[in-house]
Amino acid sequence: MSDLLTDVLVVGGGPAATWAALKAAEDGARVVLADKGWCGTSGATAAGGTGVWYVPPEPAAREAAMASREGLGGYLADRRWMARVLDETYDRINELAVEGRYPFPTGPDGQPLRGGLQGPEYMRRMRVRVRRAGVRILDHSPVTELLNDRDGAVAGAAGHRRQAGEDYRVRAGAVVLATGGCAFFSGALGTNTNTGDGALFAAEVGAQMSGMEFSNAYGIAPEGTSVTKTAFYSFATFYREDGEALEGAASQGGRSVIARELLTGARVFARLDRADEHARAAMRRAQPNFFLTFDRLGIDPFTDRFAVTLLAEGTVRGTGGIRITGDDCATGVPGLYAAGDAATREEICGGFTGGGSHNAAWAISSGSWAGRGAARHARSLGSGSAAARRVGGAGGAGLRPTGNAAAPLDHREAVELVQGEVLPYDKNYLRHGEGLSEALRSLDAGWAQLRARLHGEGAGLVKARQAAAMVAHARWMYASALARTESRGMARRLDHPEQDPAQHHRILAGGLDRVWAGPAAGRGTGVAV
Repeated sequence: MSDLLTDVLVVGGGPAATWAALKAAEDGARVVLADKGWCGTSGATAAGGTGVWYVPPEPAAREAAMASREGLGGYLADRRWMARVLDETYDRINELAVEGRYPFPTGPDGQPLRGGLQGPEYMRRMRVRVRRAGVRILDHSPVTELLNDRDGAVAGAAGHRRQAGEDYRVRAGAVVLATGGCAFFSGALGTNTNTGDGALFAAEVGAQMSGMEFSNAYGIAPEGTSVTKTAFYSFATFYREDGEALEGAASQGGRSVIARELLTGARVFARLDRADEHARAAMRRAQPNFFLTFDRLGIDPFTDRFAVTLLAEGTVRGTGGIRITGDDCATGVPGLYAAGDAATREEICGGFTGGGSHNAAWAISSGSWAGRGAARHARSLGSGSAAARRVGGAGGAGLRPTGNAAAPLDHREAVELVQGEVLPYDKNYLRHGEGLSEALRSLDAGWAQLRARLHGEGAGLVKARQAAAMVAHARWMYASALARTESRGMARRLDHPEQDPAQHHRILAGGLDRVWAGPAAGRGTGVAV
């Protein structure tokens, strides 16, 4: 086992992770970044393009930006956090243009257009910047557990280096979890590494989750493909198999109609026939990868009908995640910070978010804050503290089984279980209390089995821990959904279809062997309902 010492360990390799590593290094910390894949190419952003919540510091524009999604998010967002994110994102995007030399396009008036990023180029440049800052990158090195000291403070992590075929350990003064959300291996583009690992690691050291009921995001994709660029479907008309328009179906506010039609076994078709010539050209410039599949299949999506499906995106596009307890994205556990999709985005989105835009801004901002916060915490411990502390592993399920090792559970059984309870539209998207309760009972029973019998070594351990993380994620999701007996944001309940003013609060969740969920002490701080 290789044993490394550093001030700050960043777990992840997407935008939040690279911004965290960069800002920690700029703050004077020694930094190691451990990515499950190859930093710069893994994750949802690197696989496509993204809009960014980039708004010039003009009062009217900022007010409009903050007000635009408050209602959709159930008025659970916090305007102080919104303002902070708008400020930080504006500065960091401008930094990316100048210091990172990102090639932003210009408009007809010659002004730069900085409201969008091409994922591959963005992440390529972020990797270059991180390396130039002196960060040590461990590619293909998934973390499998956090380390903590005798007092419970987080003191590093352990993992497995896939290509070297060896385990490793990094002792650190502080850790930033920027591991992304959880999409349950649904097949959505770029989410194959998003298995909720960071949330499991955080829960094992005592952190809480927040907003996990806001986790039933499903993106529209051409049938048999993985590209979920749902925003473009605002230009679409949806059709039944016989060519009749599917009444009520829409990208926003009508996706449940598509889900219900698909549940009957029928196919649903779309055509982007509401886009004019100007919009068509702009769409191709903004998201060229969206059109690759169509071009290869000889389909003109603006004139030809094509079959579509819905792919689960869980907390990648949902807002739930690790609870944040401070402006520096601390988690309430000493030495542990969270950023990006691994952390709750309720602070700026409440109970609803789409792809890109706010998500991209949150990754940039929370990553920057978490990196600086982790560097300050590590510095406060004094030089040599990482080497001096006695540490142990905090991991449980999939790593240290409590039952009979002679009757092991295959990780594929756990994955099959969680997918069967989370991916179907009639369980997770079209939620009802009875269905949620039944699914949670199944997941609880599955957790008891995997806690007792799931185990792996080396690369097998990585798979076991991913399976455990997905099951834990699903249990927090459904426990939180049951605790919110109303419809707010994306957390819609068929048995409680109205918004209840008495439930204008956030839902916290936690626990592993016994999951709990309930209202937070503080209320949402958005506009009153």
